[in-house]
Amino acid sequence: MPERLRAYARLIRLDKPIGTLLLLWPTWWALWLASGGLPNLQILIIFTIGTFLMRSAGCAVNDYADQDFDRDVLRTQHRPVTSGWISGKEAVWVSIILALLAFALIQPLNFLTKELSVLAVLIAAVYPFTKRFFAIPQAVLGVAFGFGIPMAYAAILGFIPLEAWILFVGNIFWAIAYDTAYAMVDREDDIRIGIKTSAITFGRFDVVAITFCYGVLLLSQIIVARLVHLSLYFWLGWGAALLCALYHVKLVSTRSRENCFKAFLHNNWLGGFLFLGIVLGLFLT
Repeated sequence: MPERLRAYARLIRLDKPIGTLLLLWPTWWALWLASGGLPNLQILIIFTIGTFLMRSAGCAVNDYADQDFDRDVLRTQHRPVTSGWISGKEAVWVSIILALLAFALIQPLNFLTKELSVLAVLIAAVYPFTKRFFAIPQAVLGVAFGFGIPMAYAAILGFIPLEAWILFVGNIFWAIAYDTAYAMVDREDDIRIGIKTSAITFGRFDVVAITFCYGVLLLSQIIVARLVHLSLYFWLGWGAALLCALYHVKLVSTRSRENCFKAFLHNNWLGGFLFLGIVLGLFLT
């Protein structure tokens, strides 16, 4: 692949699918729960592709927003915009085009879903800039990464029930947990360049905060399971997710860069196990 195309692939993180997966799992939780089982195939395809497009758009605008900061962080100094392979203006255009493609994709869906999609785009665009002034920008990331939840319910039911908002809040705390682990990797660099992250804000209570956030996520899943009357097989997935959370806490308690990054990546399994619990709870009695 020509180097220029490789730069665009790196811009939208084709080489790092973890972000797409962390965005996809909550969306799939909602799609299956709102459907009471297997969702409509067209809606499933729309939301799955849309998740990829919006995550890619968010990466492009994030690199535009962070291009000056990224030069001073070891892990990010070779990103396409920072290293000059792609201009900031190009990154913005990539983000706009991908967002428009995502919006075009949801045209068969109802008006409420389209309204929510506009709000989702605005939050995704604002998030990268919150690192300059907001003490816990990871909470904004959680809102952005969880917006597929109310959108999925809106698309399937035409309204957003209580269970959707509980899932949504749980996802915000999940994002704070995994992205704090991620921020712990860059904490020293972030302190030096003056941006804000939850890892800096929580300070020596970072592991406690991550543990608490996992607790809220897992509790929210229990509440939703009771509201929608999932069968006892739900606990198989939930229990595996609990073991993942405990493993992550053990990793981040070392506060080593390598282990914190490993904990972040492993959250894909946690999200997948919660999805498994929902599917089992819906289909097995």
